[in-house]
Parts: sequence; structure tokens; C-alpha cells
Amino acid sequence: MADALGLGPSPARGESSNLSLPTASMEFKYFSKNGKILPTAEAVIPLSNIEYQYGFGVYENVRVQSGIPYFLDDHIQRLVESARAIGLTHSFSEVNIKKSIAELIKKNGDGTYNLKVLLIGGKESALYIVCLNPLFPDKKLYTEGADFVTYEYERPFPHAKTLNMLQSYLAYKNAKETDCYDALLINGKGCITEGTRTNFLLLRGRTLVSAPESEILLGVTRKAVLKVAKENGFSLEERELRFSDIINSDGAFVTSTSSKIVPVRSIDGHALATAPDALRELMELFEEFLQNYKGKLT
Repeated sequence: MADALGLGPSPARGESSNLSLPTASMEFKYFSKNGKILPTAEAVIPLSNIEYQYGFGVYENVRVQSGIPYFLDDHIQRLVESARAIGLTHSFSEVNIKKSIAELIKKNGDGTYNLKVLLIGGKESALYIVCLNPLFPDKKLYTEGADFVTYEYERPFPHAKTLNMLQSYLAYKNAKETDCYDALLINGKGCITEGTRTNFLLLRGRTLVSAPESEILLGVTRKAVLKVAKENGFSLEERELRFSDIINSDGAFVTSTSSKIVPVRSIDGHALATAPDALRELMELFEEFLQNYKGKLT
């Protein structure tokens, strides 16, 4: 018996009023398994796979635009680092993973979509790469800002993007039930660290304030945003983020592969200053960067 990988949007994401499908969804006929291109109909994982059942795997979501995978080297490096962090041994080199991705993009064609890269552990580790139609934020969120809730949860391996997603799923589900964009996680010290699928930053003047990097997933989009910010006169400060710091800031925003930069409008019903001039400037600078650098961080 086998279970499909899930090549469409999950119900929780599809039901959200904050997210929408692109105007023209693509049909993907192929996926990659261990470097071999196969028909999508064969994209299955046995239900007896104990590693998949228990979440012993890591993954990455890569944005593809006009056939170009954005920040691919950084995503692959993080995938490999995530595997190392949880003791997942495998035989896939960064070069081979990159080659498999290039071959799959060529087979499925140009377009705008996401690649989900799954590296599953076990006696025989497996690498699955599937194409998914992305769900982008509603455009009004970029001007009006998004609402968030908080949820008490501290991920056990902050730097690893793992398949062990139960608590994050419950937090995200709670956000959707209250018509919020995402849930912000609160650690044992009562500080906000990150979202379930986003990185979170404050803005004070031209200073970006982040939770300590040792306590969060180092997002690839976050890395790109910080690069753009540094090159344009912004600075970065790392420290614990308490709710009082957030309420008294000049604004806040989240970053992710699909959302890029989305301003925060409220947290747990408390309104924040939405999108000051400095944040608008950073959003415009980041859009320019994405257009000019075509998926490269250098």
C-alpha cells in the first residue's frame, strides 16, 4: 500500500482567505526520485515507511520563476545542513541534488511554481523532488498588513527544516481558524522567535531587530532581505523579542519564499504601526533585487 506525496495545495492552505492560487495553475507530469525522472502518478511513499511516519526527514521549498530556481545553492546547503543536524545520513551530494532539480525543471517546463525537495532518512535514504502550484498572499496584505496570533512552542532543532511538523501545524491551524496569516512562536522565556513558516523581524528606524539566530530557522529569503538591507544603509540587531518590544516598535514584518516581505498589522488583536516608510523602501528594494539578480544571492 502506498500514499501519494500530496502534489496539490493542502486543505488548510487552500481554505485560507489570506492566500490565493496563481491565475493559471500548471499541471506537472513528472517528479524526481533519487535522481530519476518519473511520471507524477508514481510519486508515492509506502505507508510502512517508519521514517516518513515519524517525520525523520528534512525538506526545502524552492521558488521557480520563468524556469529559474531562486537561491538554489542556499536552499540545497540548508537541506544538507538540516540533515546533518538531525543525524540523517544519505548519499546525495549537493551537486547531484542540483542536477536533479535542473533536470526536473527542464522536463516540466518554464513557469512560476514551487519545488518541494524531500530528503527522507532510513536504511535507504530517498530524495523526492516535486513541483507544486504556489499559494501567494492576497495582494492587499502588502499594503494593509497581515494579522497574526501567538502560540507557545519551541522547535527542538531550530536550524533544521524537518518533517516533524505537528506543533507547527497545530499553531498554523489555530491561526487559520482565527483568519490570521500565520502564528508566531513563543519560546520558554516568553519571547517571540519566528512564524510557523515565516521569519519575523522588527523595525526601529533603519535597524532590523531579530530574535537570536541561534534560536530560529535561518530562512533563505530572510538572508536575501538582510543582504539587500545591509547594502542600503540598514543594520541588524539580534536580541530576545518580548511583546512590549514589538508593540513599541516602528513596525514588523515577516519573510518567506512565497510571501517575500509582508508587513504585520496586528498580533493577538494588538495593532502595530503598519509599514513605515523605511519598510516600504525595503520592500521596493527587495523587489528590484529579485528582478535584477535572477535568483542569485551574489
